[in-house]
This record gives sequence, C-alpha cells and structure tokens, in this order.
Amino acid sequence: MSELSDLILLVLLLGIVGSWLKLARGREQATQEARLQCRQHGLQLLDESVGLRGLRLLRQHGQLLLERCYTFEVSIDGNDREPGKLWLIGSSLSGLSLPTIQSHLPGLLSEHVPPPAHDNVVPLRPRLRKDNTLH
Repeated sequence: MSELSDLILLVLLLGIVGSWLKLARGREQATQEARLQCRQHGLQLLDESVGLRGLRLLRQHGQLLLERCYTFEVSIDGNDREPGKLWLIGSSLSGLSLPTIQSHLPGLLSEHVPPPAHDNVVPLRPRLRKDNTLH
C-alpha cells in the first residue's frame, strides 16, 4: 500500500513542479509582451517585471481557455508610477490596459481648457409658459 501512496505523492509533486514551470514560462512571455507594449506606447517599464494577478477560464469557440492577468508598473516621464495590466491566452495578447497619457500632460492640455469663470452662476434662458408668456 505504501508503494501506491508514494506513487500518488510523486505524481502530485510532478504536477506541481510542471505547473510552476509553465507559469514561470508564462511570466517570461508576459514580461516580454509588457516590454514590447511599453516601447510601442513610449512608456518605461519599471522594475522590468510583471506579477501574476489572476487566472480565469474563458470559453471561446467552444473551447475552454486559461486567461492569465499580469500587472506591472510603467512611467510616462520618469517621475511617476502608473499601473498597467495585460491579459494573455497561451502566448497571445488578449487584453491591455495602460495609463492615459493625456492626463499627465498638463502643458499640452491647458491651452484647450477654457479659463475659469469669475463666479459659479450659470445664466439660464427664460422659459415660455404654456400661455406663451415668460416666466
């Protein structure tokens, strides 16, 4: 009986090691994809690393697929830290979330923002009553 329990324990241990190696390979793929996306969007990948945030089963075209979510931090101008996320199915990118670059460029946006009003009262047009007289 001990031989059977030893065999089950060995198979379980091999399964855990195999899963760990597969997730480590997936993390390397996610790091490469994060580098590529940061380079394409003009961002700096901080710490040169990603972290596994979650796993979920996804059904596409009748197949169950495992989708992995990784988080990482990026910098727009070298003085900030912003969160980013990417989702992978296998080795292909299925989703990406990066910070909005425009929200961090106040010099470029300030010329499009109207100057503040001197008071907070908004003038309203007079309304007509049903009998066509003004309120």
